[in-house]
Amino acid sequence: MFKNLTIGQHYPVESPVHDLDPRLKIMMTIIFIVSIFFIKNFTGFLIVIGFLTLSISLSKVPVKFVIRGLRPILLIIIITFLINLLMTPGRTIFKIGFINVTEEGLKQAGFMAVRLTLLIMGTSLLTLTTSPIILTDGIESLLSPFKRFGLPAHELAMMMTIALRFIPTLMEETEKIMKAQKSRGADFESGNIVSRAKNLVPLLVPLFISAFRRADELAMAMEARCYRGGDQRTRMRQMEIKNIDYIAAFVFLVYLTAIILFRIW
Repeated sequence: MFKNLTIGQHYPVESPVHDLDPRLKIMMTIIFIVSIFFIKNFTGFLIVIGFLTLSISLSKVPVKFVIRGLRPILLIIIITFLINLLMTPGRTIFKIGFINVTEEGLKQAGFMAVRLTLLIMGTSLLTLTTSPIILTDGIESLLSPFKRFGLPAHELAMMMTIALRFIPTLMEETEKIMKAQKSRGADFESGNIVSRAKNLVPLLVPLFISAFRRADELAMAMEARCYRGGDQRTRMRQMEIKNIDYIAAFVFLVYLTAIILFRIW
């Protein structure tokens, strides 16, 4: 399951989406997330799906690789769908015992399932098309205006990027620990949900030890390279807005305008 997690991974290929300015991609991702929750009908979702399909095709990231990232959260999507389906009051479609499915509940459940799916696919595209170093520079640049208020922009950007980068690493480490314990007779698949959750508790101790060890090794490596934070640091690659960024901003503005118009009408 954990090997299917794509959040935090980078897919290195040459594509127009990879070449976009990281600041622009971060801002578009944030606005994209807001626009998903701004939609109130399925027609608006067709616009989002079209825009996301265009972005994935231009990024040259395989569609199977993006969809594979949905597998780890498939259970969350199903639970969210069932909660909205059974807990939303309205006009009853059918009722079996305590199970009452309403027309409003079916619509709300479909909305939430589609929203979560598009949300994960859109946000994972940011990390898939942006390397951790470039992503750090982009976040730091966006936070730099707040330095005058005492906000440590570089340190916050570095922590956010390291945390994001370590997600697939920790998932891979969890997978190795589970295989090692299975070879010693541990059972993580039988029983109900409560018993499975209890069986996962022994994973926490070695996982925390591994995480602290990796953090200590990373700190020592950064100190050995004389890392002293963001003061007077220079970048090998300077960020600048190019023609392709203006084109991407225009396309995204058309997408956003269409979403707003469909919401109003």
